[in-house]
Parts: sequence; C-alpha cells; structure tokens
Amino acid sequence: MRHFTLTAILAATVATGAWAQDMTLRFQSSDPAGNPNFLLQQDWAKLVAEKTGGSIAIDLLPVESIVAHNETQDAIAAGILDGHITDTSYFSGKDPAFGLIANPVGAWGAPQEMFDFMYEGGGAELMNDLVEPYGLHFIGATTPGLEAFVSKVPLDGVADLKGLKMRAPEGLVQQVFAAAGAAPVNLPGSEVFTSLDKGVIDAADYTVFSTNQAQGMHDVATHPIYPGFHSMPLVEISMNKAKWESLSDEQRAALEESVKEFGQMQVAALKEADEAAVADAKAGGKITVHDWSAEERAKFRQIAQGEWEKVAERSESARKVYDALTKYLKDAGLM
Repeated sequence: MRHFTLTAILAATVATGAWAQDMTLRFQSSDPAGNPNFLLQQDWAKLVAEKTGGSIAIDLLPVESIVAHNETQDAIAAGILDGHITDTSYFSGKDPAFGLIANPVGAWGAPQEMFDFMYEGGGAELMNDLVEPYGLHFIGATTPGLEAFVSKVPLDGVADLKGLKMRAPEGLVQQVFAAAGAAPVNLPGSEVFTSLDKGVIDAADYTVFSTNQAQGMHDVATHPIYPGFHSMPLVEISMNKAKWESLSDEQRAALEESVKEFGQMQVAALKEADEAAVADAKAGGKITVHDWSAEERAKFRQIAQGEWEKVAERSESARKVYDALTKYLKDAGLM
C-alpha cells in the first residue's frame, strides 16, 4: 500500500452558527475517472458543499489514486484517506458479512427496495455495526441500480437457467446461479463479448443495460433480461469515525441528507440511460427484451436464500445480516 501524507486539514476559522469548522475531506472512489458513476459522484461532492454552506469540501479521487480498491478501509482508519465511495463487497475477505449485505444476489427487484431496507429496515445500523470496529462511520448508501442480464437464448424464468453456460464472477453470484441449475464459469470482463460470440457461453452476468448495449453485447446476445433479477451492488459512502464525530450535528445531518439525495439522483440518471438504450434496442427490431414476472423473481430469491444461509454460517456478523435481511424481505412480501 502506498502511503501519502493526509491532506484533509481541519482549518481553524472564525465561524458562527452551524458550521463551526471549514475542512476538506479526501474521498477515494472505486470507479475510474470518466466512468458514468464517477462523474455522478462528482455531483455529490458539489452537493455536500452546497448543503454544508461551504464548510465541507470533498476532494474526490478515482480508484487507485492513493491505494488499491480493496485497501480504502484500512487507509481511512489510518488517516491516509478520510472516506470512500465503494462497493462494500470488496471487504468480504475481512468478514463475509460485508459480501452478504453488499450484494445479496436475487434480493432486490428495484433500488428503492434496497434503500428502504437501509433507511427503514435497519440496514444502516447493520452497516455501522460492521464498519465502526474498523474505524469508519457509514453515512449512507447508493447503487448504480439493477444489473441487466445478457443472453443469447430466451430466458423467462428459473427453469430456463438449467444447464445454461454462463459467465459469473466468483463467490456468491456463482454459488446462486449454480444452485439454480446453471453452469457458471469465471471469465474476466474483457473476454465476455468474444466468449458469447464464439459460443463458449450463452449468457453473462455483466453490468447495466446501457453499458451492455454500448459495448455491443446485444449484437451477439439478443435476449437480454431487463430489469435485472439478480445483482445490484450496495455502494457505501463512509468516512473516518473520529472525523465524523468531530463534525457538528448540522454537518452530520447535511452529509446524510446529501447521500440520500445523491442515491436517488444516481439511480434516476442511470435508469434514464438504461431506458433510452432499451428503447433503441427494441426499435432496432433485432433484440427481444425479457422481463421476469414477480413469481419468477421470488423463485430465484428462494434459491438464493439457501446460499445466503451458507454465508451466514461463516461469521456472527454474517448471521446477523442474514437474519435482518430475510426478516425484512418476508415482512415486505419480497420473499
């Protein structure tokens, strides 16, 4: 890990009212510069300045600027970074609970379901139980939204997954698809298009519809599933716990409000891009977009639950996440 001098300086200023201090906080994103997510995150930084009356400035850096994508948690605890915007699953090696809460495959049918869990179903409290022992405080959640699914063959429900040759990343995603009857293989993203084109695989868990479309996936796989039914990552916005505690109540409230607003902004922006891409795809006449029924989504969740339970057995924290998640889904009629 590369060590840099901490640049988030608390400047002592003569201030009145709610904003007792002016400060710059250095955050690192898990997205590269130029990525649509990173561009939207820069809007969050502007929103923070507005909501805190200029008393907090966010210096937002792209992935790998200071440390590797999976080292930001340690860097924040050490004071090298002040915070991060990152996929929580990157820290599942420390505790499997991070992976389970970050992407409980099959759980969410829409971003708002996850937001409701985080802010009304105890998810935020769970996140702080997880991150505070590592010296962080969880401010709030965002997500790029449901990932679409790329397929060369029609898939209208769980039964159609049986024997399906598909690309899926290692870990919980592969576990769940295998349990559903598919034959997942681990391929890097750079090989997905070629593997689909050559028939090595017939489907792929890749990313959101608009990106799939832009990268030509639908040219060789004309039966995409949208909205997706499987994967939607939790992207956490967290910061150094001691720094958080040094803020005024008004600053904390402004940061929390900014993250909630940003989450909705990001989802809306990427959904708009996806919907435009879907419309273009349909207008072209060569692509059939499939939308799974609520019943089929529920079947997939039921299969996924068995894999979540296996993760829950690996740590006390993972069990706590599992219990809270499944209770929420059942109470909400989602499982």
